[in-house]
Amino acid sequence: MTSSLPKIPDTVSPNLITLARWMAGDFSNYQQAFENSKDYAHIHVFFRPLPFEFFSGIGLYSEQVYDYDLWRPYRQGVHRLIDKGDEIYIENYSLKQALYYAGAARDLNILKTITPNCIERRYHCSMIFKREGDKFIGGVEPGNLCLIEKNGCQTYLDSYVEITETTWVSLDKGMDVNTHQQVWGSTFGPLRFEKRESFADEIPNIL
Repeated sequence: MTSSLPKIPDTVSPNLITLARWMAGDFSNYQQAFENSKDYAHIHVFFRPLPFEFFSGIGLYSEQVYDYDLWRPYRQGVHRLIDKGDEIYIENYSLKQALYYAGAARDLNILKTITPNCIERRYHCSMIFKREGDKFIGGVEPGNLCLIEKNGCQTYLDSYVEITETTWVSLDKGMDVNTHQQVWGSTFGPLRFEKRESFADEIPNIL
């Protein structure tokens, strides 16, 4: 229950807590995939709160999976939210043996097996979010240094995310480091997700 969750210092901004609570959930682009199955697969994005002790602060575990294969995520990560005043900085981490933890977003017994020793920092790949009214707008940190190799081509990540209490809109593109032309990612526009289940009550309270 929420009352049993650890308290976090009131030096942490309400915006950070709000962003974490809005992120914590099971998001699905079912409507988008149903209306345009030729261009969009049905995908779930899960963000599940980690125990407070993991980072001594707010952290999330994430999975992205196709709806037809929920136990085989194609992307997994761990995320640490850091208050930077007017910005929320999210450090991103990869899992050293990611498939060992597949399904952790839906099974808390698996989630409990993830420890800080299981992860490694993805430098230059952090996200920066700012609140704009009833939504947060974010993108990968500047510098074009979040490098991802695809099909023998070195690319950098260009990422845009828009989050509300009930929706998640994202567009990830891989850009050639030399030509700055798009190599991978959607060419049909952003993925549009709606929250199907909230895990916000697993986020610690502010004192």
